[in-house]
Amino acid sequence: MQEYFFVACALRDIVGRFRRRSGYLADLSEAVSIQLNDTHPALAVAELMRIFVDEEGMPWKAAWSTTQRTFAYTNHTLMPEALEKWPRPLVASVLPRHVELIEQINDQFLKEVTRRWPGDVDRMRRMSIVEESWPQQLRMAHLAMVGSHSINGVAQLHTDLVKHQLVPDFHEMWPERFSNKTNGITPRRWLLLANPDLAALITSRIGSGWITDLEQIRALEPFADDPEFRSAFRAIKRSNKERLARLVHDLTGLGLDPLALFDVQVKRIHEYKRQLLAAMHVIHEYLELIEEGKPPDTPHVYLFAGKAPPDYLMAKLIIKLINGVAHAVNSDPAVNGLLRVVFLPDYRVSQAERIIPAADLSEQISTAGKEASGTSNMKFALNGALTIGTLDGANVEIREAVGAENIYIFGLRVEEVTQLRKSGAYDPWAYYHRSENVRRVVDAIVSDRFCPGEPGIFRPIWQRLMEHGDEYFHLADFESYEATHARASLDFVDPEAWARRAILNVARVGRFSSDRAIREYAREIWKISPVLDRPGNL
Repeated sequence: MQEYFFVACALRDIVGRFRRRSGYLADLSEAVSIQLNDTHPALAVAELMRIFVDEEGMPWKAAWSTTQRTFAYTNHTLMPEALEKWPRPLVASVLPRHVELIEQINDQFLKEVTRRWPGDVDRMRRMSIVEESWPQQLRMAHLAMVGSHSINGVAQLHTDLVKHQLVPDFHEMWPERFSNKTNGITPRRWLLLANPDLAALITSRIGSGWITDLEQIRALEPFADDPEFRSAFRAIKRSNKERLARLVHDLTGLGLDPLALFDVQVKRIHEYKRQLLAAMHVIHEYLELIEEGKPPDTPHVYLFAGKAPPDYLMAKLIIKLINGVAHAVNSDPAVNGLLRVVFLPDYRVSQAERIIPAADLSEQISTAGKEASGTSNMKFALNGALTIGTLDGANVEIREAVGAENIYIFGLRVEEVTQLRKSGAYDPWAYYHRSENVRRVVDAIVSDRFCPGEPGIFRPIWQRLMEHGDEYFHLADFESYEATHARASLDFVDPEAWARRAILNVARVGRFSSDRAIREYAREIWKISPVLDRPGNL
């Protein structure tokens, strides 16, 4: 009901505005493009058909042609929650006419599939909008694809996975409909507004053109070798860290050392994003320090923030674990300030504007193949943080842009994850028995060390790792993650070299601008050009 309410209101506004300007709805696609972001608005396909057929009396063929030319579909994630399936009886009880229309669309579509692949019943079953389960399910991603003239992913790796793993049948049928549109971020908010001192420093050297054309920031690259510029850059980073430290103190009462390495993971809490892996690393560092007397190469601040859906128990439990680890680390006198762990409450954009400019190391550690793109990775790089991450989502393109020597990559690749899943060869217990570090961290999680007042509360995390197959390969990537972290910590000890690499990150991420992304959507999907580019409108 909620999804239909928003879809119906939006289409009523669009159609009403078009009528006032033109009046002939068969021409709607000449003036209007509607981009479906994931499957939540996919009912718009059926709703526009209802308006055309039931309200306007338009012939089905003309209505369907206009509908397809009007809609385009962006898949933002491979996760099931964005590939909605609704029980047919439920939808029929709320929107009976829409179910009729969807089934008509499906019948027409399956006839097209049959003409292309006669007798291929399995393919028809895979591609049908109506899943023949009990009860039947309406596959909203299939409805969105069938009802659109364009289908795109949001990073090159993600688009390849959409084409070849998620919906290979649809790609085989309509290869011309698929394209990639890598995400972008706006430099006005995420550098000019969020980091005004750095923005001013950049402008003082290369001018202000980068504000509206981020590709121009490439001109900053030679200044990475300028000691005076590096000194100014480091001073700004230090100031931003001091500002964040004040915010942390105001919210949590915890003091932070601005000279420490600020290691940051702020994003939606989800198992595939692997906040748990980051927490396991903190546990490892803590146990090395207090049990082996091995301090980190540089003082470390680990900062987490993010929200989870109310009903996502495991995500909530991971938040609780991070807070339990934070309490143990921050209250242990043996740590002596060498480690600090913070989970900032109530994460939001205004907090992000304080956190991102202060980060030294950006955690982008999703299981390879699970993160469609990410945009926090772009925001951090633009503000002079180095990335530690897997080759997933836009991390792949960021590595290509900034250079492999200016990013920390670890862990399994997509093809390795895929092979392990297919073969069933992944055994968490093998990693547990093989690695003393893995074993010590896993045992610490289940030992109640970080929940002394609530014994057993973290056992479901242990079960997820050890008994339920570790779906997101935490243990497989743990040792690679540790080794890469150790290298980053050692590199941070040389502030001049670190600053040089951070400046190169800033200078080389110009293509990750939302301006570029919007231009690509406009030119290649919506078929429109900027008003200021039109002759006579300058």
